[in-house]
Amino acid sequence: MAPTPEPRRPYKRPAISDQQRRRELALQAQSARRADAQARARALATSLLTTRAPTAATSRDEEEEEYEHEEEEEERELTASGVAAAAAASRLRGSEARRWFARQVMLPEWMVDAPPHLATDWHVFARPSGKRCLVVSSNGMTISRVRNGSILHRFPSALPNGSKRDISGPASSYSILDCIFHEPDETYYIIDMICWRGYSLYDCTAEFRFFWVNSKIAETSAGDPPSTYHRYRFSALPVYECTLEGLQAAYSGSMPYVKDGLVFYNKHAHYQAGITPLALVWKDETCSQYVIDTNNKGEIPSEQHLVLELLEDGKVVTSDDPHVVFGSLDSAFIQTSNLRPGNLLRFAVRDESVKLMDGKMHIGQLQFVGKPNRARAFADSHSKVLFQYAARHVPLRIEDLVASIQSNNMEVESTDVEMQD
Repeated sequence: MAPTPEPRRPYKRPAISDQQRRRELALQAQSARRADAQARARALATSLLTTRAPTAATSRDEEEEEYEHEEEEEERELTASGVAAAAAASRLRGSEARRWFARQVMLPEWMVDAPPHLATDWHVFARPSGKRCLVVSSNGMTISRVRNGSILHRFPSALPNGSKRDISGPASSYSILDCIFHEPDETYYIIDMICWRGYSLYDCTAEFRFFWVNSKIAETSAGDPPSTYHRYRFSALPVYECTLEGLQAAYSGSMPYVKDGLVFYNKHAHYQAGITPLALVWKDETCSQYVIDTNNKGEIPSEQHLVLELLEDGKVVTSDDPHVVFGSLDSAFIQTSNLRPGNLLRFAVRDESVKLMDGKMHIGQLQFVGKPNRARAFADSHSKVLFQYAARHVPLRIEDLVASIQSNNMEVESTDVEMQD
């Protein structure tokens, strides 16, 4: 009898980046970085509540305006660390203030390569289209700030201590949510939880934080329709295990909001402010309207565009920490173009000037296009630049993600067979 042939392993797209190596380093680093999570949460809450920043243009009814005047007269109990953080943030202006607030949010890298063990180590959810923001509730009020620090809304909510009607425990007890405000249904969709009733979740795993989002929001009436003391509705996102079924549900399933790609969270990831490879964002034309970046006119340019920050020494760099340097401008050009350190600049890249070496993208020549929209808070990350390049030439497809999960499943089955033998 002829031996039964082994099932063929699905084709896996070769890796083009060093994302997996940096992910392993990030997991090692977070276990050694257990700082005072409570102090970090308190400092962030204080800064979100007290730092003055330009208010985003939003419509308010008279009731909200009256509520705002009342809360401005109220004194808050601030700890020493909170006062220091608020004072430091309040002294920042312009691009420095925008960068400070942007660094308080956990930002996903762009998925350039499918990570191994997707089915066992990762969650996935469909990201709502809208404004990313931090929401803090304390002392009978709720404030949301977008990533550049501007106040999006100041309003009463059903979050703990989020309105004068709903104060329980110490009035100064605070909660901080990482949200996306979806304008079509005026809903804050919660993508993460940083703090709840004063308890910090910075050093908790993503798996635990997602559990708390669902259980704690269910204990409140924050998910109810808007009312006098609850201006906007809050909703937890449907988060799935990244199995074939979970990926299919997030990718093709119906959602109550407009999708803007998929987000993947490593189950073991702590809430790390800044860009991290332990969270990933991925898009294609099926799950997002915006896959390839457009120019200032909203058109897809024939050449790839990227936005970089100008440093004191003339180098132009990404928003990563540490920066990735993509080139430099000579002092004469900087002077004649009236450019200053900290400016964000838009460049075009020709395909023939790009090389991929050791998981990094190297660009031989940048062509200066101009400055991006003034609302832009920071430069592109290296992973975004690489994702945009791949999207034009060797895109990571949904079939590649499926193949990665299937390959992982076969490895698990093979291990189970070996253990039984």
